[in-house]
Amino acid sequence: MRPQLDNLTLSRKEGLRALAEAQPRRQPELLTTKQISDLSEPARLEYEHGRSVWHANLGPLKTPQLKALHEDLWDIITSNQQDGDKAKGAIAVDAFPGLGKTTAVLDFALKYHRQEIARAGAFTASGHERWPVCRVGLTSNIGMKDFNRSLLEFYAHPGRTTGTAALFVQRALDCVLRCETKLLIIDDLHFLKWQDKNGKEVSNHFKYIANEFPVTLIFIGVELGNRGLYSEADSSGDITLAQSARRTTPLTMGPFVVNDNKHRAEWRNLLLALEQRVVLAKKFPGMLADELSDYLYIRSTGHIGSLMTLINRGCQRAARTGTELLDEELLDQVKLDAAAERARNALAKKFARRRMTTKITRPTTTKTVA
Repeated sequence: MRPQLDNLTLSRKEGLRALAEAQPRRQPELLTTKQISDLSEPARLEYEHGRSVWHANLGPLKTPQLKALHEDLWDIITSNQQDGDKAKGAIAVDAFPGLGKTTAVLDFALKYHRQEIARAGAFTASGHERWPVCRVGLTSNIGMKDFNRSLLEFYAHPGRTTGTAALFVQRALDCVLRCETKLLIIDDLHFLKWQDKNGKEVSNHFKYIANEFPVTLIFIGVELGNRGLYSEADSSGDITLAQSARRTTPLTMGPFVVNDNKHRAEWRNLLLALEQRVVLAKKFPGMLADELSDYLYIRSTGHIGSLMTLINRGCQRAARTGTELLDEELLDQVKLDAAAERARNALAKKFARRRMTTKITRPTTTKTVA
């Protein structure tokens, strides 16, 4: 039976395992409007619930950005198989909100979890549960003790409620060693206030973890360079971050751009993939990729997060209202994030003036006169 994935948290090991080991969702059958109306009331409610959940979980899609990030992650992580006496290089996935960085890293982490379990088994040679990946999310005022407690919370360690910061980190190291954890993902790193006492304490703590824990650190955040992750020294001359800068490889993900035919083809392929996943009775070939290509780019500004939200909410409204297809009239009623809405008008003017297009253009040829 498929676990209830809407009721899990990735801050606990059981949640991460449930997501990693869940069977792929089955796409609901595409019914005609008559077939939907002919369903009994219980059957119709079940069908509507099924495709509502499906539309809310359309991703992740194997975009060029996701594929490129995964290739870089595999390069670094497989090269980090040094013996435990050597510190491993860290990774910082740094991109603006809405570009899919957390989704992409999580997708990689789930694949890594499955691969390690398939290769080495669910239990270690000592009989402990194997947890290849640990994930911790940061808050704005987190300190070293809070961070160590979060590590222990992930493993459900019985000593996670009482003790000192030093004791917590030793317990966390025991968990990492016994469970043979290889990846430590630290999400929302931009919440860390690098220049205050807690920020410096935790950033120094990351260096300790990189030196003493046999794991690859993967940081995820926004504008990490500007916030001090790679700084050689802060305003007071403290050079404690210099070692982190030398050991951390920055990776990023960008928005979709449509400045040439290669990138326009990538945008079209994304919309074609989404078309295949949409379950609406009146959908048709080209509904997204032909009829709505420019519109969807203007609304999302090429950000995968905004696009997926727009398609999800549009499908929910189309199914609920009986419209059963996506068009500009329906999508204009769908509210989107503030950043996308702010950029919408300026981008629409560029498309109206034919300064931008998502359509693949044919090169112009000039005739030569003999």
